[in-house]
Amino acid sequence: MGKALFITGTGTDIGKTYVTGLIVKKLREAGLDGGYYKAALSGAIPDEAGHLLPGDALYVNDTAGLGEKIENLVTYVYREAVSPHLAAKINHLPIDFDRVKADFARAKARYGYLTMEGSGGIICPLRWDEQQHVVLDDLVKELGLGVLIIADAGLGTINSAVLTIEHLRARNIPIRGLIFNKYVPGDLMQDDNAAMIEAMTGVKVVAYVKEGDTDLAIDVDFLKDLYA
Repeated sequence: MGKALFITGTGTDIGKTYVTGLIVKKLREAGLDGGYYKAALSGAIPDEAGHLLPGDALYVNDTAGLGEKIENLVTYVYREAVSPHLAAKINHLPIDFDRVKADFARAKARYGYLTMEGSGGIICPLRWDEQQHVVLDDLVKELGLGVLIIADAGLGTINSAVLTIEHLRARNIPIRGLIFNKYVPGDLMQDDNAAMIEAMTGVKVVAYVKEGDTDLAIDVDFLKDLYA
């Protein structure tokens, strides 16, 4: 059985998938057995035959050179670009968390270092119906995972990053660190954002990703130690 790490974002469209691809790529290029899994993906685009293409999972699959089958990358794929709980209601296809846990366990058994990507932010609802109320952090706790947070380096990130960190702490979920995406070296505000988040929370910014980066600037031994 391998080790695993959960990737969450401070919100939607902050580049979580882009950074996740770099993480898995970094592991594999160092000769480590890095893998990828996602429980639910919304906003999939159909191909010419009408089959839904899970863009996030396919991106990481290609970026990291996994060569993995689609069905092993993601369990639930929805067309609507909305929260998974709403997409599930629209499609009358609620998430079965026993199935998710089984798929996660299989993926973890296949890889030495499994990176599990979340949907949106940490409070993203996955299922909300008459039978169950499940939010993303519930799944993270159930799987016993530590979390690496991806945040946009720009304006507003202090608020969103600190709130995400405080929520994780309230749920007693281990925080492995934070990565700044869309970072501009030497930008006074962005450097202050990093310093303020670290000062206010004690959580370190462990890596900085610039627009167009094809490699994650982080020591691979440090990276692999984030997995448990």
